[in-house]
Amino acid sequence: MDLGGTKILISEVQANGELLAPHKYRSDVTSQTTAYAGIVQAIEQFLMQAPDVKRIMAISVSAVGRINTASGEWYELDPERAVDIPLAQQLSDRFKLPVFAANDVYCATLAENMLGVGNVTNDFLYLNVGTGIAGRIVNNGQILNGSHFDAGEIGHMVVDYNSPVRCICGRRGCVEPLASGLGMSNRAQELMAQGQPTELTVDEHGRVPVPALFQGYEHQDLVAQTVVDQALRALAALIMNVVRVADPAAVILGGGVTTDGWLLHHLQPLLVEQTMRFVTVGIHNSQLDPNLIAIKGAALHGFQRMEMFDHESIS
Repeated sequence: MDLGGTKILISEVQANGELLAPHKYRSDVTSQTTAYAGIVQAIEQFLMQAPDVKRIMAISVSAVGRINTASGEWYELDPERAVDIPLAQQLSDRFKLPVFAANDVYCATLAENMLGVGNVTNDFLYLNVGTGIAGRIVNNGQILNGSHFDAGEIGHMVVDYNSPVRCICGRRGCVEPLASGLGMSNRAQELMAQGQPTELTVDEHGRVPVPALFQGYEHQDLVAQTVVDQALRALAALIMNVVRVADPAAVILGGGVTTDGWLLHHLQPLLVEQTMRFVTVGIHNSQLDPNLIAIKGAALHGFQRMEMFDHESIS
């Protein structure tokens, strides 16, 4: 299953990666506690609808936040919403099945590693640009997770020390409030509130949609151009910074902001050749479905963990 900001996606997933009749349920991430309650309720509803519950071998969860991929302990949704929940253990006790859990971007990177660019290279950067910005470095086929399972929070890398834009982490000039979907919407609305002329409008969700920003950029809308130009430069700086740190052979873009290829097309000219010269496989959009990549990664994580348990029980 994949816990998102507005929905929970649950599906049976076979060992070959095929999804069987996925179902969507509403999520509530007001707090980590409400998010957990939503997970439990969604699983209960799914199991009631499942045609053959006995064939389900395990449950594997992809969720936002800091999660111990070994124990399935969910340390926090984010630093402001932190309740240490033994997610895998509590779900296992409730549903009498083995349960595994991992961060959503970790799961997406695992799917990319096993089903996508990982078939071409063992060293790549996966960069997820959606509501927020995060990523993972894959080195020699291994996903860098960090000593506290907090690796990949690269949305909090500062790319403009003179920026007035404050990030939720407390610093100014982080890439996430400049270049994520939510960040670009917030920046556009700030400029609109200042009375800058624009054709942009706020949708029923209280946001300026990213496609409208990209379209406005092409049509010389001044607010859209200001916001998108800043976002492109911030993302280019982020990518080149991480390339210098990790020396990946490929950079893969995922997430809802990247899906139509517009972002990649406009990013390419901003990437300095001298910095990118060893990214020999190139910078590409993920070829995996952005709506399914995390749930497929969750399933792969579950299959990996089950193999480890089988190994341990045999030895």
